[in-house]
Amino acid sequence: MSDKQRTIQKAVSITGKGLHTGAPVTLTFNPAPENHWYKFQRTDLEGQPIIEADCDLVVDTSRGTTLEKNGARVHTTEHVLAALVGMGIDNCLIQVTGPEMPIMDGSSLNFIEILETVGIFEQEAFRDYFELTENLTYEDPIKKVEMLAVPQDEFRITVMVDYGSEVLGTQHAGMYNIGEFKKEIAPCRTFVFLRELEALIAHNLIKGGDLDNAIVLVDSDLEEDKLNNLRKVFNKPDVEVKGRGVLNNTKLRFFNEPARHKLLDIVGDLALVGKPMRIHVLAARPGHAGNVDFAKKLKALAKTQKAERDYPKIDMNKPPVLNIMDIMKLLPHRQPMLLVDKIMELSEQHVIGVKNVTLNEEFFKGHFPDNPVMPGVLLIEAMAQCGGVLVLKTVPDPENYLTYFIKIDGVKFKQKVIPGDTVVFSLNLVTPIRRGICHMKGVAYVNNKPVMEGEMMAQIVKVKGNEVKTSEAQLA
Repeated sequence: MSDKQRTIQKAVSITGKGLHTGAPVTLTFNPAPENHWYKFQRTDLEGQPIIEADCDLVVDTSRGTTLEKNGARVHTTEHVLAALVGMGIDNCLIQVTGPEMPIMDGSSLNFIEILETVGIFEQEAFRDYFELTENLTYEDPIKKVEMLAVPQDEFRITVMVDYGSEVLGTQHAGMYNIGEFKKEIAPCRTFVFLRELEALIAHNLIKGGDLDNAIVLVDSDLEEDKLNNLRKVFNKPDVEVKGRGVLNNTKLRFFNEPARHKLLDIVGDLALVGKPMRIHVLAARPGHAGNVDFAKKLKALAKTQKAERDYPKIDMNKPPVLNIMDIMKLLPHRQPMLLVDKIMELSEQHVIGVKNVTLNEEFFKGHFPDNPVMPGVLLIEAMAQCGGVLVLKTVPDPENYLTYFIKIDGVKFKQKVIPGDTVVFSLNLVTPIRRGICHMKGVAYVNNKPVMEGEMMAQIVKVKGNEVKTSEAQLA
């Protein structure tokens, strides 16, 4: 499979019933742009809100994986997400006309089949895989869930299920690469114990459930009146319980279909990490709650890896491209408002500057003097000055120009900056400089960790004496 990102050729829909509400629902898979990943959209709600497939948005795992954002929910997302991962699709907008995904036959097979009818479109961007350099573990001693992720050059999963049932016993299943998903994993249906089914019916749930979209396991004797109620609820007069085992209406597609379905659930739930993976996951007695908790650990590690990868690799012992005297020839700022000490890298597209924060800074006299913290607005100013160096180097006579803010967007402060810190500002152009307008995106780092980020737009204007020779600049 190519390492390019993929989406589908065109939109395609499938209709079914929600598992618990029994309400008809139409699900539409839509093409999506690069780096979009998976997002759900509730087209039945006002404003058609979007809910990202993100483990941090999971609000319930009792009978499936439920996501919520700003009050909008989508239920039983795992089979749909597993189908997308299994098809090698990276970007998709999933529109639904109700709160639940259609349960179909309780597996991912119908979603795979409908996606195959429209085909795959390869995009230009490359995949950003999550990979490991060391093992990552998870354990829930109460539910006896154990999960382990180890380095691997494929997405591989090995599962063991053992829920203390003589009927189910101990089962194992494995997927050695995602290419096996369609044939070996996608057709595997969800399973439920008959005693659980009775409880769900009693609570007026699984209105869309059917004895054809789940494997029903019988691990205890069932009284005749309860069996009659089961026949009535599901309109299956020929259903019989002949001892313990699988209810007579169902023929297993694989001898270990329950274990394979648990593997399917893991594929879907780990899609909530937000990127394709090259890891081997080993799971014992998994369930949605454990899957989601493990996904959160993987996502947190992926975020740390990205920060470390994005951190500019500079040698502080090397001479700077511009020292403080060079900077003062470009920028009009002076102490105490000159907030860049040196420029370590400078090109037509990017700049990396450094600010050494000391207790001697003027602003510490009045800004939390007993617990000094560098003001966030001054971090923005320091970043802007680095950007100013970048843009002023594009003109032959920078001493005749000034740089003014036009716009600041998406500023986030992640960690406080204190005396003794060395702040590294890394900025890149978002768009080419045109008509003196510069649009930059920057991140500030301390000890390899992001402390602040944001986008800013600035304009360089020519001055004559103290007169600005343009009225276009909006000063901030």
